[in-house]
Amino acid sequence: MSLSRHTTYNLIGALVPLLLSLVTVPAYLHLVGAERYGVLQIAWLLLGYFGLFDLGLGRATSFRIAAQHNASADARAETFWSALVVNIAMGFMGGAVLWFCAQYAFVDHARVSALIRSEMLAAIPFLAVSVPIATATGVLTGALQGREKFLETNSISVTSTVMFQLLPLGIALFWLPYLPALLAAALSARLVGLSILMRRCWLELVVGAPIRISSEAMTSLLRYGGWVTLTAIFGPMLVMADRFAMGAMLGMVAVAVYSIPYNLASRIAVMPAALTNALFPKLSSAAPAEARAMGDAATTLMLALISPPVLIAILAAEPFLKLWVGAQMGASAAPVARILILAFWFNALALVSFTRLQARGRPDIVTKVLLLQIPPYWLALYFGMTRFGLLGCALACLLRMVMDFGLQSWMSDGAKMRIAPVARYGALLLVTVIIASMISYHHAVFLLACAVLAVLILILSWRDMPLAMRARFIAYMPLTPRLRWLS
Repeated sequence: MSLSRHTTYNLIGALVPLLLSLVTVPAYLHLVGAERYGVLQIAWLLLGYFGLFDLGLGRATSFRIAAQHNASADARAETFWSALVVNIAMGFMGGAVLWFCAQYAFVDHARVSALIRSEMLAAIPFLAVSVPIATATGVLTGALQGREKFLETNSISVTSTVMFQLLPLGIALFWLPYLPALLAAALSARLVGLSILMRRCWLELVVGAPIRISSEAMTSLLRYGGWVTLTAIFGPMLVMADRFAMGAMLGMVAVAVYSIPYNLASRIAVMPAALTNALFPKLSSAAPAEARAMGDAATTLMLALISPPVLIAILAAEPFLKLWVGAQMGASAAPVARILILAFWFNALALVSFTRLQARGRPDIVTKVLLLQIPPYWLALYFGMTRFGLLGCALACLLRMVMDFGLQSWMSDGAKMRIAPVARYGALLLVTVIIASMISYHHAVFLLACAVLAVLILILSWRDMPLAMRARFIAYMPLTPRLRWLS
């Protein structure tokens, strides 16, 4: 099965829930009300945070099973059962902790009506049971991804997510918007997905092999997963620190102005994440030279594919934001958006080195690089915020992501890291940010600059695109026979 097909499966699996959420949010607000919907959002945030009790075993299982590509079926089954047992135990522990935390957050300190408070109290058991289901789902998905079963994992994920979004809506529409019933419906959707995943893992990894649990396998998985967990713990410190600092120093309006372009710019990672997730099992089982060649090819492909839309996003940021959120907020957010789009372009490129390090069994390097960034980023954030406001926050974010890309690439490739291709695209995108910041988009000179920049980046992209992909693009173009010379 080709890498491009696996990437497509991952991309669809990421986009369908995103598009579905855009449709269902207004329906939730209408059917359950803003207060109950706010409670549900806090519930999902708590559940997402307590997914840390997975201890990184989903990724660790994927790595170990991919590395056991040529091992016996018994060895892979041993890895699977060892990971699942530890994971379920930690999931129930996390559920117990969540039970008490939810009691504290929901019932004792939430500013809600008496009716909603009673519903929240009754809903806590369903939320707690969701934790072991979520952690077990991570291991089962990781096991199948280690066997490169991306069609199966994404099909199950999309099915479960659609049910997760629609079943509570059905309960609210045809019965009543009662929080325990809504959470029970969401839990049922996850149970369906878990059952299908377990069935697929049984057929792929377990059937015909003995059920055996190894302390050595557990130790190895926990050692790998522990570093992944530390990354998951400290990563949000970099992401959320700016929002807390802005709220304290610049006010909550500034948080809103910054968060809108930040959330949009972060979507740049959807396609790179789909590619690197598909690449991970191949890298885990490849020889060092082969892994490096695959990493270089992935970086080149990513540069060719995401750079043209990123350039368009930079140029279109101001008119789009003014149309979407209003002229005043759009004008304030546009300079921030342009810088953040460039920052997340570097972040997308760093995903390749990030994945290569994890595939080499070195998630510890990823975590150490992350920890190394925290002090200079906080210092740059404070300096930028006090001197330049929101623009300074965006520049600090750009600096951090450039630093992250450089450090991850250096640790992955050492002196062999390829800077020239990234520098070409990066310089062109930086010029785009400067032009879009200095010239009004109403001006004819801006339109001329857009045309020149678009042609330049398309030439770069076409030159770096793999020949097979060029041929595929040409096949879909009109007047194909006249364009054969382009390939």
